[in-house]
Amino acid sequence: MKRNIRLLLEYDGSRYQGWQRLGKSSVSTTIQGKLEGVLSRMTGEDIQVTGSGRTDAGVHARGQVANFHTDCTLSCREIRDYLTAYLPQDIGVREVTEAKERFHSRLNATSKTYLYRLGLPGYSHVFSRKYIWLLPETPDISRMQKAAALLEGTHDFQGFSSVKKTKKSTVRELYSVTVEQKGTEIHILYQGNGFLYNMVRILTGTLVETGLGQREPEQILAVFSSLDRADAGMTAPPQGLCLMEVTYD
Repeated sequence: MKRNIRLLLEYDGSRYQGWQRLGKSSVSTTIQGKLEGVLSRMTGEDIQVTGSGRTDAGVHARGQVANFHTDCTLSCREIRDYLTAYLPQDIGVREVTEAKERFHSRLNATSKTYLYRLGLPGYSHVFSRKYIWLLPETPDISRMQKAAALLEGTHDFQGFSSVKKTKKSTVRELYSVTVEQKGTEIHILYQGNGFLYNMVRILTGTLVETGLGQREPEQILAVFSSLDRADAGMTAPPQGLCLMEVTYD
C-alpha cells in the first residue's frame, strides 16, 4: 500500500502561472509542476501532487495543503530536507506528515481563509509593494464593512466569479468577511467553506468600488439575484491575495 504524504506549503506566487500544472510546458512555471518535478526525482516515481485549491497566477500562500502517494521509504524529515534543498527559495515546505490512506487535500477541506491586502495612498510601501494592491484613493472603510456583512452566509456566488456556465453548484458559504485598517494597509479576511474561480479577487474589487463610492453596499444583493458577472465589481490584481489557512475535520 502506498504511503499518503501531506505537505504544508508556503510560496511567493509572483513569478508563477499559478498552482495548477497545465501540461508539460508549465512544469517549471507552476507551483504544482515544481513540486512534482522535485518529488519525482527524489522517489524515482511519477509523482502527482494534489493541492487544496488552485491559486491563480501571482497569488501567494502561507498555508497551502497538498498530498501525494508514494512507495518511497524516506522519513518525513528526510522528505522535507530534500524538498528544502532542491525547491526554489520562493517555495517553502513548512511541514511533512503521514496522512491517512483516504486523505484528500481538496475534497476533505472544511474551510479556507484568504487575506487580501490593500495599500493606502500617501504612504511608502517599499517592502510590501509586491504583496499589496496600492489604491489610488482612500476608501470609506465603513461602506466596505457594510457591504462585507451582506456577503456573509450561504449564497450563489456565480456572479462573483469567472466560472463559465457549469452543472456544478456555485453555492458557497462565507463564514466571515472582515475589513479593517492595519497601519498603512486595509486587510480583508475571508473565511468560507470554498471559493470559486477568481471569487475572492472579484469580491475584493467590488468592496473597493463600494468604498470609493462607485457603487452602493446594497448592490451586493443585486448580484446574488442576477448571478451576472457584469453586475459585480472589477477583478482585483493577484499580488494582494494570499491563502492563509486550510482546515480539516
